[in-house]
Amino acid sequence: MRDLLTKLVGEKKEWRAMQARAAALPVDYRVVYAEIQKYVFNLAGGDGRSIIALLEDLLGLFETGAADGRRALEVTGDDVAGFCDELLRNARTYTQDWRDKLNRTVHEKLGGQS
Repeated sequence: MRDLLTKLVGEKKEWRAMQARAAALPVDYRVVYAEIQKYVFNLAGGDGRSIIALLEDLLGLFETGAADGRRALEVTGDDVAGFCDELLRNARTYTQDWRDKLNRTVHEKLGGQS
């Protein structure tokens, strides 16, 4: 039980640190990050850890872009949704969970027929 508590507290500290990093970004980056965060959390599947890792990587990309004097949309491009879809390509999403369930259900009902 103590290990679980330690893990949860550690994850909460990590999350707060990430949120603090995001709050330190220039305004345009904060806006884009917040909207991307909402978008990816709507699609997050599994335990969400892949999404947290994705957001942490995104923060690094945004921090670098801001330090280089680039605007947020110079980093993401004008199609922010398309940018998000590329970010999510290797993450576990509910869409993938639903696809897997559909395929599994059909194959089970058909007795494994192809």
